[in-house]
Amino acid sequence: MAPIDYIILTLYMLGIFAVGFFLSSKNNSAEDMFAAGGESPWWTSGLSSFMTMFSAGTFVVWGGIAYKYGVVAIVINFCYGIAALAVGYYVAGKWKALGVNTPAQFIELRFGSAAVQFYTWAMMVFRIVGVAVSLYALSVVLVAMMPLEEGNFLRDAATGNLSLTWAIIIFGSIVVIYTMAGGLWAVLMTDVLQFIVLNLAVLFIIPLIFNKAGGVSAFIERAPDGFFALTNDKYGWFFMLGWVLIHFFMIGAEWAFVQRFICVPNEKDARKSTYLFGWLYLISPFFWLLPPLVYRVIDPNADPQEAYILACRAVLPAGMLGLMVAAMFSATASMVSSQLNVFAGVLTEEFYQRLFKPDASESQLVRIGRIFTIALGAIVVAVSLAIPYLGGAEKVVVSITSLMVGPLLAPTIWGLFTKKINITAVWVTLGISFVLGVIFKIGLAGDGFLVSESTQAIADWANNNGKTVDLIIGVIVPIIVLIIMNQLEKSTAEGWNKVESLYKTTQEESKVTQASDLPAKIVSACLAILGIMMFGLVMYNKTDRGLLAAFGIILLTIAGGIFTFLKFKKKQA
Repeated sequence: MAPIDYIILTLYMLGIFAVGFFLSSKNNSAEDMFAAGGESPWWTSGLSSFMTMFSAGTFVVWGGIAYKYGVVAIVINFCYGIAALAVGYYVAGKWKALGVNTPAQFIELRFGSAAVQFYTWAMMVFRIVGVAVSLYALSVVLVAMMPLEEGNFLRDAATGNLSLTWAIIIFGSIVVIYTMAGGLWAVLMTDVLQFIVLNLAVLFIIPLIFNKAGGVSAFIERAPDGFFALTNDKYGWFFMLGWVLIHFFMIGAEWAFVQRFICVPNEKDARKSTYLFGWLYLISPFFWLLPPLVYRVIDPNADPQEAYILACRAVLPAGMLGLMVAAMFSATASMVSSQLNVFAGVLTEEFYQRLFKPDASESQLVRIGRIFTIALGAIVVAVSLAIPYLGGAEKVVVSITSLMVGPLLAPTIWGLFTKKINITAVWVTLGISFVLGVIFKIGLAGDGFLVSESTQAIADWANNNGKTVDLIIGVIVPIIVLIIMNQLEKSTAEGWNKVESLYKTTQEESKVTQASDLPAKIVSACLAILGIMMFGLVMYNKTDRGLLAAFGIILLTIAGGIFTFLKFKKKQA
């Protein structure tokens, strides 16, 4: 990276800080801190949901699959879009209509306090370790692109690049600080800004990478056989169906996504935000997976996991590489900040307020929420720093807890629509799926404790069909168990009556909330700054000036259009 790249990256980080602290003034209550006061515009919520699916692994894993297998990587990502559209049609509006402030509140009403405690701690362990692994992966990717001069205290003497330890601390601290200060508003708005930066960087790469490959026709001619096939032996249509079903449960019931349904003004906006999320995933993968796809014909012998990074370094002019690094940081930052905010909210309202101080004031809840955010962030950074020394222990934790994710999420969605299932159905679903998961994913894996001559054939099948096993245990088994439990239960669950009571109260009160114009103003300002930055890079670079100027004009035009629209809207009001 050139000095200008470090300047761009630093300015981006400062901008994220500025947004977080600017929005801190909007957090006057727990609802503001963890649900944006129900004032988030639908498009802000939708873009935030879209970014929550991203991480550094998006570039490493999916970029690697695109480089190695071709268009099938795009089709796999289309599955997210199909799942999101289904959630928008069936689930998102239902969550908003209930009137709950957090998804944990619904779990407690529907299944009881024991369920919400188990859900909270199980999901928290899974997600905290998961985001720590993502933060570590992000840091590994980015330090390889960030050489430093000798004498810099942030430099790793062995590599000459930014120290991995310092990278984890710096990147992790930035996310924790802006999430702590601005709450869900900061998470939502930084997600939107990160969406802009990510797509700006990706769209800038596309014409350059095609030019490097000799044009679109040259890319098509030189691509390997089967590169444009929609499926292959490893990722077939059965896998695609399973991927849709798994992510229907995830998007429809995982707390970070549910938070996005709750933070908008009404049910219609909840559905619209999820439709936006879905359509973006039916369109955008075609664009952001093009760089590693095209790079395959430029360098057929590259490491697939490095394909995205190598494509960027091969074509981006000075300054734009710094923006791409910012985009990769953004991808993981979005996921980390979402999980920090949602679990800080649960700990504040379901742990601190319920168990220790039921009469806590709103200002106290905001303060405690910020303390929990810092504490969870410190744990994430600590686990991330410890990963090289855990000897694979973090993978064991993720593997064990991931066995419970599908069985936990399926009863949640089931409980939104059916009257009969109760806490017993949750424990039975979880127990059966967990036991099967331990048997097939641990006991029969490699040298597992259940592998013997009599079980070798089953073990070989399970190891060779890991994705099929995941689908069966995580989706098919929970659905079958819930269908059976629903048929066996004859009476209406007590939790259903509690949820119905809250729903009726919410509908009677019919609180009207207006979406805030502040996100649009921040987006307009951000686009204007990026447009000016593009013209600054025109003067700095000797190549690609026309492309930089074109992007600058487009960004300033969009910024001006948003500003004009807001001004017109204000006059009309």
